[in-house]
Amino acid sequence: MTEPAIAAAGGVPKRRKLPGNRRWQRSRERVIEALLFASAFSAVAITAAIIAVLLIESAAFFERVSLWTFLTDVQWTPLFENPRYGILPLISGTVTTSLVALVVAIPLGTITAIYLSEFAKPRVREVVKPILELISGVPTVVFGYFALLFVTPLLQKIIPGLPGFNLLGPGIVIGIMIIPYISSLSEDAMRAVPMHLREASYGMGASRFQTAVRVVVPAATSGIVASYILAISRAVGETMVVAIAAGQQPNLTFDPTESAATITAFIVQVAMGDLPHGSVGYQSIFAAGLTLLIITLVFNLLGHWARKRFREAY
Repeated sequence: MTEPAIAAAGGVPKRRKLPGNRRWQRSRERVIEALLFASAFSAVAITAAIIAVLLIESAAFFERVSLWTFLTDVQWTPLFENPRYGILPLISGTVTTSLVALVVAIPLGTITAIYLSEFAKPRVREVVKPILELISGVPTVVFGYFALLFVTPLLQKIIPGLPGFNLLGPGIVIGIMIIPYISSLSEDAMRAVPMHLREASYGMGASRFQTAVRVVVPAATSGIVASYILAISRAVGETMVVAIAAGQQPNLTFDPTESAATITAFIVQVAMGDLPHGSVGYQSIFAAGLTLLIITLVFNLLGHWARKRFREAY
């Protein structure tokens, strides 16, 4: 009798046993799903642990230093005999180097992506793209000494009186560092644009350049904006280049020709010192790190909003 007939007669149908290979396959799929879930959960757990450490240590810092002083004081000297805890000088140095880097990286990275996607021959693309991605694998210490020993002396010939430690040289080098992030991700987004959009543009009499600028780039805007977000986060969080070539003296300025310290450079400076654990000076690096996290989060939220808006528009 069939299972429906057995059920109609009031009996209980027997559950079919899966073959041995099917049971093994299903067990293996469950193991793989568990491993994938554990990997995803570990990423979230690590991020949550980092945020928790920053919040706990920063709370201990703000018990001794008022938040208003931290946000409004224009001097940052936590290692001096009479310490001052104003984060503004570090924020200005971080923002200035990041802006210089973006001024260099966004135009060059976008133009490179357009060339690789729309104009370069396949053989040229296969050679140029790995070379660009290789730049991101160079240790940042090397870029730091490149900024200090090559870029800054070159800039001093162009700008007389430029100090040996400044924000302009490191900013330019950071811009060179993040070009691969923009060019590679933007090129991938442009190549994902359907070919029929290009063919329709050609059919209307547009040139390759007009098609690339007026059709492909607008259609890939969401991916291009995502590459900009990644580049901004990379520029804001850069450590060794600014620690080596920008100077470590906090200075409230937005002039890239002056020396200043960034948030990451200060964290490196304190981490290499002999401050006792639990002291206000030691806890200040967590407050600075929390500030850097908030700045990065703001940039990411703005980028997500811009990407969503462009995606809806196109």
